[in-house]
Amino acid sequence: MIRIACLHTAPSNVAVLEAAAAAIRPGALALSHTLRADLLADMEAAGGLTADIRARGSAAIDALLADHDGVLITCSSLGALANGASVQRVDAALARAAVRSGRAVTVLCASPTTVRPTTDLFAAAAVETGAVVDTRMVDGAWPLFRGGDVDAYLHRIAEAAAMALSDGADVVALAQVSMSGAAELVVDPRGRVLASPAAALQAWLDSVT
Repeated sequence: MIRIACLHTAPSNVAVLEAAAAAIRPGALALSHTLRADLLADMEAAGGLTADIRARGSAAIDALLADHDGVLITCSSLGALANGASVQRVDAALARAAVRSGRAVTVLCASPTTVRPTTDLFAAAAVETGAVVDTRMVDGAWPLFRGGDVDAYLHRIAEAAAMALSDGADVVALAQVSMSGAAELVVDPRGRVLASPAAALQAWLDSVT
């Protein structure tokens, strides 16, 4: 059994990752969960990943590595802290899958601090396939999530995904773990809507089997 420590900045991500792990291969992954909401709050206040936030996040990761096989960073805004096979970002496998699955990829973000690291990640992945990537902010979504109205948040994301497919995307990638539930709300034969948790955990399993 692979022991993965999930580093979260939103408590709702815990249930999403546990559900994804159970759906992929029950019993294959042992997840633990560490919540550091302070890191995201400070990033939002600072407008991004500062040296201080980076140092605190790295210290948290080092502590988790002491008794786990690896660390999965589930906050896209902290993705830059991923530094190798043992410390992975949840959206990396999503980016690879998206650019391999479609030629026109739209990436949806809800949190402003996610846009830059997500754009950089998908642009790097697209170099290998030539996919055209369009990164979009879903206006008005993040305040809904922060306010606790998750149902309205997911429906706003689903509407944006449907619009992207209507605009010609053949793959829509939901950049943040919190957005994952919106994938089930979009039924459109014109393209696929991909979420990050299942892709990340499956990639981890594939790397060791």
